[in-house]
Amino acid sequence: MPRHARLPQSRAGQRFLAGSVVAALVVVMIVLSINASSGKHPDPTPIGIGTRSATPTATPTPTPTPTPAEPAVFTIVAAGDVLPHSSVIEDAKTASGGYDFSTELSGLDDWVGGADLALCHMEVPYVPQGEKISTYPVFGVPSHVATDLAEQGWDGCSNASNHAVDRGFAGISTTLDAFDAVGLGHAGTGRTAAEAASPQLYRLEREGQTITVAHISATYGLNGLPLPAQEPWSVELIDTKKIVAQAKAARKNGADLVVVSIHDGVEYTATPTTDQKSVMKALARSGEVDLVIGAHAHVPQPVAHLKGGVDGRGMWVAYGVGNMLSNQDAACCVAQTASGLLITATITKPADGPAEVTGFEWTPLTVDRTGGHRVYAIPDVIDDPKGVGHLSHAELEARLGRVEDVVGTAAPERTAPPTSTGPAPDVVPHEHGNPKLTATATATPTPTAG
Repeated sequence: MPRHARLPQSRAGQRFLAGSVVAALVVVMIVLSINASSGKHPDPTPIGIGTRSATPTATPTPTPTPTPAEPAVFTIVAAGDVLPHSSVIEDAKTASGGYDFSTELSGLDDWVGGADLALCHMEVPYVPQGEKISTYPVFGVPSHVATDLAEQGWDGCSNASNHAVDRGFAGISTTLDAFDAVGLGHAGTGRTAAEAASPQLYRLEREGQTITVAHISATYGLNGLPLPAQEPWSVELIDTKKIVAQAKAARKNGADLVVVSIHDGVEYTATPTTDQKSVMKALARSGEVDLVIGAHAHVPQPVAHLKGGVDGRGMWVAYGVGNMLSNQDAACCVAQTASGLLITATITKPADGPAEVTGFEWTPLTVDRTGGHRVYAIPDVIDDPKGVGHLSHAELEARLGRVEDVVGTAAPERTAPPTSTGPAPDVVPHEHGNPKLTATATATPTPTAG
């Protein structure tokens, strides 16, 4: 017989089971009768069957905590004067009779290409069609400069400078036409009053956000030359109240960040003037400007973090970033003119908060004047004991030291190029209306070297 087979019950056992069932039913009836007489409701659970449990309640699924959106982080890179003197232009000549400045600029390829927004300073106007190229003291240079700046990765330039009207209104128009043709933004000059007075806008797509940067540019004067009689609005002159109003309007119209380029100072002098300091402090006090890049002195000047700024966070200032591309060094001017600064500002924009400058760094640049006017970021070449081009290691060390002596300790030196965090920005076309605007002129000095 299998070990686990059920054995059949005997008839006696069956009779016993039947009797037990009857007895149990009698007990149930008695209990029901007692409960009925006492007014109690009977427990619907049959005795001997077990206690009925309550209907189980479903455990709610906890609502997941949403993952915070990543903040948008990007860099703005800015540099100093693009100042093509005659020998710079001569080195850029091609066998076909044209011009190509890309070799001279190529030492900055990684720095400009790695920037999310790259802003240069076009110091001089382009020569109008049919006119001859000229340089110091009245400039009109080949428009191919714009092509090579755009190809390197620059997104736009400030254009307000003491040389802006060297070729009159025709020079301004020629310059801006060339910029438009290659997709470069521009600020500080205009073919209409509206264009001159309106900031250049750049839109960046980062982390699901569209971030708008406004760029404003103004100069202290025009080397004693008059503004065009029919276009007195064509160059923005420094007027802090007007700049603040432009910045405020830009924010009201959706700008997340405002960058201002100021062309001011004393040439070949590393110490900021009283006027420079006054302008920078006024912009910081306004609470409308995030960042200021200075130019004009052709030499590096200090970097500072001023009190005030947007929401009281302070405002970064580079009083003067010196030259980027020029024919200047100790042979013509002062030794510091061979160098300039590349500024890298890091911008952070939370999904639910304002954009702010969360990093500010400087990188020393230099030009090998006798080596084809090649521009280099000094950190890229300083470690080679043989130097680079016509610049010895000792000369590179000396140039770095001269920059360090004036920049100060407010911001750190950056020694490696940035890495782009997304697609190139959209350059927003200027408005070309003609509102009634009045530019406030300032006193202008006699013509200077650049």
